[in-house]
Amino acid sequence: MTQAVMTLPLTGDVIDEVIASLPIQGRILLKLLLVQYRDISHDEILFMVADRPDPRCVSGTKPITTMTQESIAAMTDRRNEYRQRARLRRERTSLQCAVLKHLAKTAGAMADRAALLLAARGLSTDTLADLKAQARTAVPQQALRTLNNQWESGDIGAEEFQKYRLAIELQTLLRFAERFRKRLDLAERERRTSDRTTLQDHEICHIWGIPAGTLAARKVKFFSQYLIALQAKLSGAPSSPSSTPSLDLWDATLGLLSDSPIERSIATYDGLEQTESALIEKLAAYVSINVPEAIEVKFWNSLVYGASSNAMHSEITRTLFGLQRLAAIQQDFDTSPEAVDQILLKRTAPTPKEPVEALPGQPELGSSELTEMQKHILHNFIGEDVSGRASDKW
Repeated sequence: MTQAVMTLPLTGDVIDEVIASLPIQGRILLKLLLVQYRDISHDEILFMVADRPDPRCVSGTKPITTMTQESIAAMTDRRNEYRQRARLRRERTSLQCAVLKHLAKTAGAMADRAALLLAARGLSTDTLADLKAQARTAVPQQALRTLNNQWESGDIGAEEFQKYRLAIELQTLLRFAERFRKRLDLAERERRTSDRTTLQDHEICHIWGIPAGTLAARKVKFFSQYLIALQAKLSGAPSSPSSTPSLDLWDATLGLLSDSPIERSIATYDGLEQTESALIEKLAAYVSINVPEAIEVKFWNSLVYGASSNAMHSEITRTLFGLQRLAAIQQDFDTSPEAVDQILLKRTAPTPKEPVEALPGQPELGSSELTEMQKHILHNFIGEDVSGRASDKW
């Protein structure tokens, strides 16, 4: 069919007006489908409690009361549980994308500065290109051990040590940047999927307390009414019950609501890294790309999925404490070229050697004489009495 020309833009207020114009059953159904974006009022909860079929009617017994405080509280708890789960999923995927974008940008910027520092120390363009090409397959552990042994034995100077160390750091940063970019692509797809995921039928039935057949009939009726009313609102033409609604309007609704601001939750510390100070310290190192590659994957999974064996307890849903703190620390991290150069030079500097001192032939003894109290304490340990002879007790 030929679609009507839209005269009004689709906005959140338009969506709210169309939902408010539906019957109360339709309003509740649409709000349950969009529970991560819209709230269900207390009056609507009361209607849902009264709208549930009473199982006592099946046996022929007439129900005496249709609503109790316990039933209202139970339905409110179910609504809150599903709403919290959906909104925490949306917040988690958004935080994932934000912190990964910052990590990939930081790793790339630090790799560029490391390449410039190496070029300033005499490395040719071809050598830098070879280092970048071999970064994916390079194994830094053996190279670091060999470099440290040469430094300890005095076979290499401080300047040459730092040059080789910068080359290893460059390859490490390139691997981290590639890892973060791939992880960001997956997080973006997960975020888009999460933003367009509505509650399943069995979840709505669990909240509302109605049979699946009743819900299916209401979805067909009120979902069509919403799309027809929204199309009429946007086009300015009167709605017709016989008109066929466009499913693109539902995609447009989800797309618009997914761009709405995200309500941040208040997460509590859940035991990651055993202490909160240890977690903050590790997050600060993670922001500056200063964590070992061997433990980075486990640490990231513990932040995102709560999958760390160091966590003593967690929330009902996946915790967001680590991701929230990581995003906050990233805001304070200085990514200016001067600051990055200082971090790289400090990280790649050789460990100062301890001066070798001549061992004394004998330990130096104190020249001061013992006091009477000190002699008395020593005599008690040795087991002598005040007369100086060996004690009979031992």
